[in-house]
Amino acid sequence: MPGPGPPPQRQAYANDLGGPELWAVTDNVNQAKGDQDPSTWKPSLTSFWCTYARAWIQVKWYYNLTVQSSEKSALTTMLGYC
Repeated sequence: MPGPGPPPQRQAYANDLGGPELWAVTDNVNQAKGDQDPSTWKPSLTSFWCTYARAWIQVKWYYNLTVQSSEKSALTTMLGYC
């Protein structure tokens, strides 16, 4: 999931156990994704794209983060699977 910028915001993000930004995944999935956004990485299961896109958007909105045009395009595609 996206990470916010200023230190206090990063600390709140890292400690937010109630939000959708922390999911348990296998090590190889975590390594494959790294810090990529939806324009360069998508979950391998298209059935999960809708959930992933909604969670990404929720985090962006909650932390008042911007969305790049390539990211928006990828999210729009993923939301098409809802």
